[in-house]
Amino acid sequence: MQNHDQTRRGLARGLTNYGDRDFSLFLRRSFASAMGYGREMLDRPIVGIAHSASGFNNCHRHFPDLIEAVKRGVLTAGALPIEFPTISLGESFLNPTSLKFRNLMSMDVEEMIRAQPMDSVVLVGGCDKTVPAQLMGAASADIPAIQLVAGPMSTSRHRGERLGACTDCRRFWAQHRSGNVDAEEISAVEQRLASTAGTCAVMGTASTMASLAEVLGMMPAGAAAIPAVDADRLRMAESTGRIAVSLIGSDRRPSRILTARAFENAVRLLLALGGSTNAIIHLAAIAGRLGLCIDLAQMNALSDTTPVLIDLKPTGTGYMQDLHAAGGIPAVLRELRPLLHLDCITVTGETIGERIDAASDWVDRAFVRPMTDPIRETGGLVALFGNLAPQGAVLKRAAADPTLFEREGRAVVFESLADLAARIDHPDLDVTPDDFLVLQNAGPASEAAMPEAGYLPIPAKLAKAGIKDMVRISDARMSGTAYGTVILHVSPDAASGGTLGLVRNGDRIRLSVADRTLELIVDDRELVRRRSKITAHGRSASRGYQHLYDAHILQANEGCDFDFLQAAKISSSASPR
Repeated sequence: MQNHDQTRRGLARGLTNYGDRDFSLFLRRSFASAMGYGREMLDRPIVGIAHSASGFNNCHRHFPDLIEAVKRGVLTAGALPIEFPTISLGESFLNPTSLKFRNLMSMDVEEMIRAQPMDSVVLVGGCDKTVPAQLMGAASADIPAIQLVAGPMSTSRHRGERLGACTDCRRFWAQHRSGNVDAEEISAVEQRLASTAGTCAVMGTASTMASLAEVLGMMPAGAAAIPAVDADRLRMAESTGRIAVSLIGSDRRPSRILTARAFENAVRLLLALGGSTNAIIHLAAIAGRLGLCIDLAQMNALSDTTPVLIDLKPTGTGYMQDLHAAGGIPAVLRELRPLLHLDCITVTGETIGERIDAASDWVDRAFVRPMTDPIRETGGLVALFGNLAPQGAVLKRAAADPTLFEREGRAVVFESLADLAARIDHPDLDVTPDDFLVLQNAGPASEAAMPEAGYLPIPAKLAKAGIKDMVRISDARMSGTAYGTVILHVSPDAASGGTLGLVRNGDRIRLSVADRTLELIVDDRELVRRRSKITAHGRSASRGYQHLYDAHILQANEGCDFDFLQAAKISSSASPR
């Protein structure tokens, strides 16, 4: 039953308790008046605008303009917009990794939505972990909410080549490591990779999460792919403000929109986009806030029947601005229509099916392929299971080399990120192109806190010999902008006592993408012997957020959320269609 105080609107909502309700409202209004609001404004319902702008977040440097556009929309629809900041997660500025602080941001978003007087909220984010953190927090607070994303960067040029962070940064850095690009040129490229506001220009994690927020129904149709610097992005912000007002008093809360069927739609789109592996972790975390789960075995079933339709980097050739011009996410959903749950409701009130019907029929087939002529016939991601990954691991097969999918290799083991950095380029490293590079102790329970380090560099001596890909296995993540035959999210991780931590140099590992298996070919008795010799390394005394993280972090297959933030499980995702 809804709390009586929550039925009140605007400044009268959630009053500070001084033991005298009328005095509490009087005091709040008097302090709100200090902001310069007139009485008519103070009587309006309130739309909160939660934003994650920061000087340490280049993706969000245009947020002042976006927020002003949201305010215009709110004001014209008759409510009072009030913006407030939350933690910001600038992907490349955080140590050890932004994922470690995603849960902290989600708690900030949740508690500020709940504690401050607002009748609905606009979530303004973009950089990789900010959108999932906002959706996680909004799902837990469960007041009407709508997402507005930063939008992707526009591309730049270098010596006639089109550039867009960050797939191209990895491509040029690989050439630099192999000696084909000198220091002067790599310095010039550095200045051109990210030349506008917005998130990475490719189908990396930020663009993937924006796209999934749209199909989940938490954004208006067509909102995901509009470039950050385009006037359409400001018009979308204004429209988002108006929609936020329409949500006030409605039942279009996250718990009604983010259903099991909506999450299945999101997984379908993720597979069709060849999107970021990080999205699986984020979807699991968002779903967990609602008592739902993302089942990796079910993802495999969906992947077998969902083709890759998008020709964008890192798995293709185009950029996000090309997808926007090609028809955006609505054009992709129109192709996926037979595979989607069309009755899922959205923040704008219509169903996904109605959105598809209302969308323009324009599509540029250079970037959005039809179901009858896909980029590839099966989905971009696949989960692997076996004694090396009992709870699963993830491979972005759309960005991998199919010739490496069915093979057995010798393990070349790095015990930590420090060990990797110290030895990967050593000329005496015992490694061949047929070996499997294995990184341990980079998962969520490790001190490294699961960074995007799973994209292990090709050893220097192999890179200089022209080797561009080899099998790499870890309990880490990789950037959605990366590519290669990289097996990630091995669960349980090594730091939690998972089998990955028992792998030794020279062990044989068998990979079969066809069979969805990842097996360490070592006798069970030998594994028991190795486990008995492992000395438990207790963490040093921790405090603050680190203490909370150490005590409550979940594994990758559960979204790397904190156990106490997840709701009691009520259901699995809908059955594959």
